[in-house]
Amino acid sequence: MAQEKSFYMTEEGKVKLEEELEYLKNEKRKEVVERIKIARGFGDLSENSEYDAAKDEQAFVESRIQSVENMIRNAVIIESDNDNPDRVSMGKSVTFQELPDGDEETYTIVGSAEADPFEGKISNDSPMAQSLIGHEVGDKVTVATPGGEINVKIITVTVQ
Repeated sequence: MAQEKSFYMTEEGKVKLEEELEYLKNEKRKEVVERIKIARGFGDLSENSEYDAAKDEQAFVESRIQSVENMIRNAVIIESDNDNPDRVSMGKSVTFQELPDGDEETYTIVGSAEADPFEGKISNDSPMAQSLIGHEVGDKVTVATPGGEINVKIITVTVQ
């Protein structure tokens, strides 16, 4: 049997997934079943777009439930590397400056299950995180991005 993938996440990320699972199972699932019941009442199911849409949503919800359950089951909680507070690792926030004269940017490195670049959380699998992990404050790092290589200097590293 194939080994299941581990999902790295913070304790906060796991709690959010558990809350989402609770919502999907106890509220969303019931809402979708009710929509299907109402849509059945509209008549011929072969020409009933409301029924088709509700069934599609049901499939999506059930798929998401399975996905979230799998992520929780295979969760690996990120422990911060407290041995060296200036070293970039998962669970820490890193502020860097694009060289030679770019703006400073700050990201928290998390597992793919809770990555959200719009909230400043990048996956440990991203090219940026891969390049930064293991480096320390003051290091200059070359990051291979889809748009080409960029050079950055690590300004600060903080534990979240």
